Amino acid sequence: MTSLQDFSATSLDGQDVDLSAYAGQVVLVVNTASQCGFTPQYKGLQELQEQYKDQGFTVIGFPCDQFGHQEPGDEAAIGAFCEKNYGVTFPMMSKIEVNGDGAHPIYQWLRGQKGGLLGSKIKWNFTKYLVGKDGQVIDRYAPTTKPEKLAGDIEKALKA
Repeated sequence: MTSLQDFSATSLDGQDVDLSAYAGQVVLVVNTASQCGFTPQYKGLQELQEQYKDQGFTVIGFPCDQFGHQEPGDEAAIGAFCEKNYGVTFPMMSKIEVNGDGAHPIYQWLRGQKGGLLGSKIKWNFTKYLVGKDGQVIDRYAPTTKPEKLAGDIEKALKA
């Protein structure tokens, strides 16, 4: 059975990241953008990271420019924006596609695990996937779901 740990991605600084490094952790995977109405959710995502990181939790951000060209910058600009404006310390990957033929394999898998209102297609930036310690998708959350609303589900997953 495929799990999150079977994938790899490239970090904003160009390093290969084997997601098996997150085996046994609860992970929140989010497609992000710097110029979106939901961009202030970075603050809530960082707060979740700080609140639960010592309990085996991490957020992983995947910038995406497929929705309204709201992530036009390169990796350096994305990293600088996240650090300067939101103090992001959680892992940020390089810009990817989440829908279509060019979708990153992790998003092909995530979409296949949990669909949303529009089927498996990602509707907009800041769609969130909560992945359990076993690497399996627990739930998918709409872009409108504020990060702080996930605290109960994260806590439940950490205790599982």
